[in-house]
Formats: sequence, structure tokens, C-alpha cells
Amino acid sequence: MSRRQAKDAVFEQFARIGKALSSPKRLELLDLLAQGERSVEALARTANLNVTTTSAHLQALKQARVVATRRVGTKVFYRLAGRDVAELYLQIQRVAEHHLPDLGEARVNFLGPDDTDEVGREEVRRRVRAGDVIVIDVRPEEEFAGGHLPGAKSFPLDQLAARLAELPTGVDVIAYCRGPYCVLSYDAVRLLHAHGRTARRLADGILEWQAADLPVESADVA
Repeated sequence: MSRRQAKDAVFEQFARIGKALSSPKRLELLDLLAQGERSVEALARTANLNVTTTSAHLQALKQARVVATRRVGTKVFYRLAGRDVAELYLQIQRVAEHHLPDLGEARVNFLGPDDTDEVGREEVRRRVRAGDVIVIDVRPEEEFAGGHLPGAKSFPLDQLAARLAELPTGVDVIAYCRGPYCVLSYDAVRLLHAHGRTARRLADGILEWQAADLPVESADVA
């Protein structure tokens, strides 16, 4: 093998990762897997795909070794192959934010107008320690169980309106979800405002929280 061929072989290995991540739906599946391990069926349901298509995307990710699997009976569960994969996904977002002006319009179209106040991680930690705020996780329950902010309560968005009485009045609420491109916390804060509650959202989400080496709790949903 020539030196040129050997160099080409090295870059071909790098390209395997790029090829695996070249699909918007595969990136969405990575976003979901960054929240915790999921079955193929659960991923398909959340990503609005059929199981066959979801399996094909997951196989492409597995062949590039960015996801791993385990089998329980007839079910196959997927997870990110390592923390470095989550960090790569975050870096893709950062590069897109810095270099793709079209992302801004797409973001607004998805998340809606900038009509909610946000709060940073350090303020959340300080106020949780002070005990003067309620932090709610508005992701689905299985994502909360896989890992959540210390002291957070599980209030999935589709349950929030029916469970407002569980949130004491006169106390600020901070809502969070998967990350800065997750609409759940935006909708949660809008809903709380509509019911006269004081609420803000965490500026990013659980993935960024973990990437900053901040503590995360894992427990069953009560």
C-alpha cells in the first residue's frame, strides 16, 4: 500500500462518522439517545417514524460505532456509544449556530417567538440550594427516570395543565427539557404564564448540564 493509499484509508475512517451523521433523522435519534437508552419502538414513536425506517437509521449509526445496543428478550435497546458522541452532537450544534445563518429562522419557526425568559445553570443551582424555586422536568417520564437535575420534579408537558394544582403558588418555577432546541420547556413556560404563574426556562437542557460535569440524579419516577 502506498503512503497516499494509507492516508486515504485514514480519512475514510473519519468519513464513516460524517456519513452516519449526515441524516437529519439520525441526528434527531442521537438527540433522543442523549437523554438515555431507548428501545427501537420508543425511538420510532418519539421521532414520528415507522419501526423499519428507525431500525435502518440506527443500523447506520451502529455501523459507525456511535451507538451501541443490548438485547432483552426480543427487544433491542440503543444507547450512545460514549460521552464523546454526546459532545460531538453538541459541537455540531455550536458550529451550525456560528456558521449557518439559516438556522436562526428555522429555530424561530420551530420554537416560536422569543417570549419566554431564560435562566442559566449557575442561577438554577444557586436557587435550588436556597430552596426558593421549583424545578420541573417537562420531558417524557422515561427520560426523567434516565437522568434529571437534582431535586427536579417530573411534570411531562402533556400532563402539566392537569397537574397545575401540584405546583404551589407564589413560588417561581423553572422548566427544562432536552436542550436549547427542545420546544417542551418553551411551551411549558407559556402554559404556566397563561395560568398566572411565574416561570422561566433553563437556557439549555440536560445534555448541556451533563457536559458541564454537573450532578445528575437517576431514579424511577415516583
